[in-house]
This record gives sequence, structure tokens and C-alpha cells, in this order.
Amino acid sequence: MKDMQGKTHDPEQLREISQEVRTLVIRSLTAAGSGHLGGSLGLADVFTHLYFSRMNHWPENPANPHRDRLILSIGHVAPVLYATLARAGYFPEEELLTLRQLGSRLQGHPGKDHGLPGIEISSGSLGQGLSVSVGLALSAKIDKQPWRVYCIHGDGELQEGSVWEALMSASHHHLDNITLIIDCNGVQIDGPTQAVMAIEPLRAKLEAFGWHVEECDGNDHHSIQDSFRKMDGSPAGKPKVLLARTRMGAGVAEIENDYRWHGAVPAREQSDSFIKQVNESHLP
Repeated sequence: MKDMQGKTHDPEQLREISQEVRTLVIRSLTAAGSGHLGGSLGLADVFTHLYFSRMNHWPENPANPHRDRLILSIGHVAPVLYATLARAGYFPEEELLTLRQLGSRLQGHPGKDHGLPGIEISSGSLGQGLSVSVGLALSAKIDKQPWRVYCIHGDGELQEGSVWEALMSASHHHLDNITLIIDCNGVQIDGPTQAVMAIEPLRAKLEAFGWHVEECDGNDHHSIQDSFRKMDGSPAGKPKVLLARTRMGAGVAEIENDYRWHGAVPAREQSDSFIKQVNESHLP
């Protein structure tokens, strides 16, 4: 069984796609009038790399049993998941403009029962995604299936104790078919993550829990690509984690790293300016 057609490993092509994803995010959130912009823009490059360069998936057959599973634990950044799925061909891009509307398949947090293709888990209750991923990865091992599990968490989300139980479990069961990606943007809804509840030094903690750790600039496709290549050569039997150092609001200079944009959206008169900045940005 072949993987998704049309994959690219060209960082410039991936950069162009991530700009398109950011534009779709801004348009959908402006139409909705509410939602989470900062984290969605910050993660656009990671999502682009996963869906257009790395994961095996089939937009024309979303339930293909051979697909890799993407578990979005930080459900409030649903806009970037929706935008990426639409750009990949799971559903028409025009549907993004129904975000958060009554009866829409695109609600503020992903819901598996809303009928939107490509959604693996209903999420929004923080701290749950890695536990689900451990269960999926363990079942794949038992059934001798080759598909992989990719799980995306926020750094502030690591303040939830259940995450650390799942970290121990994955290592104990030698689940090298899990890749955890942590969005390390250093801010959360109440301010800087280290001020709210310090979680660093993350690398040392994760290595002590038995994980293979790589770090990258999460807004640089060259850096993301290099880190995944290193993880591909990591020791067998170890789960993998990528610390993606992103900038909240990446691509729109005036909101980057400003925690007040965690759950804010642009006014309609700001939207065109934000999109212009994204298209003119020099993100690598």
C-alpha cells in the first residue's frame, strides 16, 4: 500500500504551503469572530510538515486502516488542523468559513462525532492526548501494524499530571511508534509558561523518562526536517519527542509571542493586514 501521493521534502514548497495554511486560519477565524489564533499560526509549519511531508494518509479515504494517526491534544488550536486538512483535500476550503457556526462540522474544538473527515479524537480537555496515543501505539504493537502515532501537546499542557503518567507508560512499553511533538512557545492563556508553572528543563526531564529527544525551530522547515531525520535514526525501543520551539502568532509580527492573542481573533479590518504580513513574511 502506497502512502499519500504528492509528498514533498522541499523546504521552500513546504514554506509556501504553510503560508497558505496561515491565510486559511486567519480567514476562518475572522469569519467566526472567535477562536484561537496565536497557537494556530505558531503551529502551521509543524502541521504542514506532518501532512505534506511525513505522515501516511489518504484524504480520499480518511479511514484507511494503514494511515498514521494524528492525535491533537491541544484541541483549541483546531483552526490549524482544519485549515491543514482542507488544504490537503479532506474537504472544500470554503467550509472553513463555517467555523464555530451552529450545525457546522468545524466546531471550536475537534469532535469526532461531527462528521468531519480526518479527525481521530474529540479533544479540548487538556492533558489527555498522550494517554490516548499510548493506547493506540500499544494496540498497533500487539497487532503488528506498521502505522505510527503522532501526538501534539502544548508546553503549558504539560502542567497536567496525566501527561507524565503517559510518558512513563510509553517508555515502559518501548513504544517507539509514538512521536510526541510539544509546541514550546513559552506562553499560555495567563502569561509566560515558566511564570504560571515552570516546566523546564524539559529535555532533561523527558530523557530521564526514557524518551529520545530532539529540538528544532518549529517555524523553520529546514530545522523541522533535520530533527525528524535524526529521530528516524534513534535507538529502537524508545518513544520519540520533538521539542518544537515555535512563536505564538508566527507570521504576524505585531502579535508574535503575545499571550493576549492566545484566544483572540483579528477584527475584519485587521484581517487583510494580517494576511498581507503572512504572505510577505520571511519565515524559513
